[in-house]
Amino acid sequence: MLVYKAIVIGAISLCFWPAPIGAQQSALDEANSAYHKGDYSKAIEILKAAEEREPNNGQIELLLTKSYLESSHFDEAVKSGERAVAVDPKSSTYHQMLGEAYGEKADHVGMFSAYSWARKAQKEFEVAVQLNDHNFDADQDLIEYDCRAPGIAGGGKDKAEALIQKLMAMDPAEGHYAQGVCNGAAATAEYMTSLANKPKTADRIYEMGDYFLDHGDGSELLQAAAAGEALEPADPRGLYYQAAGLILTNQKLPEAEKLLRQYLAAGPERSSYPTPADVHYWLGRAEAAQKNSMDARNEYNEALKLDPKYKKAREALKHLDEK
Repeated sequence: MLVYKAIVIGAISLCFWPAPIGAQQSALDEANSAYHKGDYSKAIEILKAAEEREPNNGQIELLLTKSYLESSHFDEAVKSGERAVAVDPKSSTYHQMLGEAYGEKADHVGMFSAYSWARKAQKEFEVAVQLNDHNFDADQDLIEYDCRAPGIAGGGKDKAEALIQKLMAMDPAEGHYAQGVCNGAAATAEYMTSLANKPKTADRIYEMGDYFLDHGDGSELLQAAAAGEALEPADPRGLYYQAAGLILTNQKLPEAEKLLRQYLAAGPERSSYPTPADVHYWLGRAEAAQKNSMDARNEYNEALKLDPKYKKAREALKHLDEK
């Protein structure tokens, strides 16, 4: 859509000319670059200026929604998400992101308000899937909601089953991942089957990596890291998950430390990425495994400095004290 800006002609008149389409695309590209580097405040600044010039651009509102979510500005994320949907009510992606904004809002309000926001999230996921059932992120959002939300919030595993079976037919990797989310008892087997069917996004692979990490499944984690590296070699998360897998399996510990420090230098701050505190915790685990108690203590303390609520680092320090 064309945007018009005032240009002073002489000293007394104004004429309006269309802003170059390339200029708008350049602003989006610049904001997208800032977003991927983890500089969300810069992305928001660029996008807000672009929004003033072109208030009905859904792509601007979409990236604003994502940037606000990463910045934990949930009210602003909701508003941008709603504006995106208003621009194009038939966009599956816009409805999905609005649902994610509602979901984050639900997680950051009181219990009674949370149910209302959660149901709004569920509705947006449902619309997103209706508009495009090949929007696998929306499919997974809805399945996760239905499988994990209580009945009072509209959840129920039976509601998810039909969509899981549909995913199995469309993309077995997505289907088995969804089955793992919905059936915790069989999660490891389902996730390994998903990996064998080659997921098409690194996010899906590393979501399974987080499960293996949390459950101490080192060999499975190494397989997830290898799959992620093969799919997206430039994604720095592969460094982190490979390192954690090596530490869990107690092999190549100096190499694991090197990989963690490489990730620390390369990984952006993003909600779906391991945090610097996570890295220092695993550096502490590597040092502890090599009997370097003082270095391990320093790493755990650094994790707590970055995140005072980091429970695993605090427990690891207590374990060192007990030795």
